[in-house]
Amino acid sequence: MSDVEKTPEETPEYGSEDVLEDVESTPPAPRVKARRSPWNRGRDRVIAALVAVAALAAALVIGVTSDSAATDRTEAAAPPPLPAAPDAVPGSLAELWSARSGATPIPVVAGDAVATADGGEVAARDPLTGQIRWHYTRDLPLCTLNETWGRLNAVYHKTENCSEVTQLDPGTGRITAQRNGNAELGTQLVSDGSHVTATGKKLLTTWRDDLVQSAEYGQVPALVNAGKQPRTGCTYGTVAAASGKVGVIERCPGDPADRLTVYKAAPEKDDEPSVAFSSVLAGKRARVIAMSGDLTAVVLPDQKLLVIYNGDGSQRAAYPLDVPAADLAADPPAGVEATTQTTQNLYWFSGSKMLALSRDDLSPRWTLSSASGPGIVFARQLVVPIKGGLAVLNENDGSTIRTVGVDRRGYTGVVRLGAAGPVLLEERGGTLTALK
Repeated sequence: MSDVEKTPEETPEYGSEDVLEDVESTPPAPRVKARRSPWNRGRDRVIAALVAVAALAAALVIGVTSDSAATDRTEAAAPPPLPAAPDAVPGSLAELWSARSGATPIPVVAGDAVATADGGEVAARDPLTGQIRWHYTRDLPLCTLNETWGRLNAVYHKTENCSEVTQLDPGTGRITAQRNGNAELGTQLVSDGSHVTATGKKLLTTWRDDLVQSAEYGQVPALVNAGKQPRTGCTYGTVAAASGKVGVIERCPGDPADRLTVYKAAPEKDDEPSVAFSSVLAGKRARVIAMSGDLTAVVLPDQKLLVIYNGDGSQRAAYPLDVPAADLAADPPAGVEATTQTTQNLYWFSGSKMLALSRDDLSPRWTLSSASGPGIVFARQLVVPIKGGLAVLNENDGSTIRTVGVDRRGYTGVVRLGAAGPVLLEERGGTLTALK
């Protein structure tokens, strides 16, 4: 054998010389040149790095522009219980705090918290101090906010409509439900206690407590099943709700006057309205002002009548209406009347007067001519905003028990009231003010 040292590749692992000679006599197999990986070249490594950077950049852009990234929010522990309201309305009331709340048409009270909504922020505040306990803020403007089911429903404006809805626990700020919808700009939320309806001129949308849509009425976008809506081309006036039903004034082509329609908030088929009745009225510029049980109250301005309809559309009663024509010249904002209710009465503010209607049959009981908004029960008494303060009234006959002065700092518009424990709240235009 040669003295030349074999390389490991050439050194066999056999023990006998004969076998070694046989192996050495076998010609070596031809070498196959290994294929070079395309990623072994420098240029390819650069391309791969650029692709990775681009993917990372895209992920960052999506993250930055996503809804979650455009949301700033805090949560809080459940607040302590509020002190009880006094046994009677105090003889004087002073301002505790004030905050902007342009997206709330009325004071929003949920549990032991007061909510304000302005710009893109919903804030839960301590009723006594106004201090923010938690907030939920998006880079979108709020359309409206209400309280139903003991939760806050915040509706945001995105693209062409009020499509983004977030439901929040008022005590903690925790998100309890979310949905996308088709509510129109300028919408308000009308509740019957079990469902919420978003108002609009061409479309009404109703949700149940988990924000799942239960009904659509009107011009439905992206219509899948045609022919389900009872009429087309109609526009809507005022809207009210009670006992699982929605009442709306319709103005439809071909009708000689306005139409009153009452339909179910939760029909058997979610894509087809279930109409209880639909009747052409005796005049135009009609307004549905209230519903109670199966009854619906409608104002006919030209006839100066308050007409009550049964659940089948038949007329139950009609009463003369003494309200200035200017009060009824146009529909209220968002098609929602200024109303409140107590265990005894339902109160409607026409624009200059407050009418008390019986909850039993919606018949008028008495009228307050100097009101600035509808009344509420606070400290076991009916309080009504008037010029310069509040009137404390007897619910049975509307007689004045006494008045309480309130300094509204020059504000003379409509005042909407709310109450949270010992605190009386006034919504004055886009400002919420707490009094005690």
